[in-house]
Amino acid sequence: MGIQEKSETNVFWLIVLVVLVVSVGGIVQIVPLFYQRSTTEAVAGLEPYTALQLAGRDIYQAEGCMGCHSQHIRPFRAETERYGHYSVAGEFVYDHPFLWSSKRTGPDLARVGGRYSDEWHRVHLINPRDVVPESIMPGYPWLEDNLLDGETITMHMRALRTIGVPYSEEDIAGAAAAVEGKTEMDAVIAYLQGLGVHVKLRR
Repeated sequence: MGIQEKSETNVFWLIVLVVLVVSVGGIVQIVPLFYQRSTTEAVAGLEPYTALQLAGRDIYQAEGCMGCHSQHIRPFRAETERYGHYSVAGEFVYDHPFLWSSKRTGPDLARVGGRYSDEWHRVHLINPRDVVPESIMPGYPWLEDNLLDGETITMHMRALRTIGVPYSEEDIAGAAAAVEGKTEMDAVIAYLQGLGVHVKLRR
């Protein structure tokens, strides 16, 4: 009985060999990325999220926005002509977790920063059909009423620093003051306005 026949007829060896092949393949693909500078270094000008932007990102996740909006532009002409420069690894070095998603019920938001005014975003988030009549996106009017919690964002920044995001003690100490009196709406808008702007500057 040959090796191939033996591995195909014996469940134990089949599992062992499949795990071995997948492990080796995964290591060969993943390990080099840790040593490739373009995947571990931030693009020029990229800074960690401000306290207000980070709070907005948290709300973006909590409201499930990535269920309908991707943040990942693929290097295909159809995508770059519609959304802008394709996404590069150095844009996401401070993102924990990544919010790339793959669902596009709504448009990709990877390059939305600076495309619309703060007021446009405010109106759109309260009632999307006021600015995009054909939109099926739900409104989020309560974001205008909910104030941010400075202690929560301070703890979040401190936690991110432990995994390598370069927040200074001054950044963390000033986080609560930076979001004082700000609403969740202010935070989401600040987050959206920061998306993709660094790569746009490099084009």
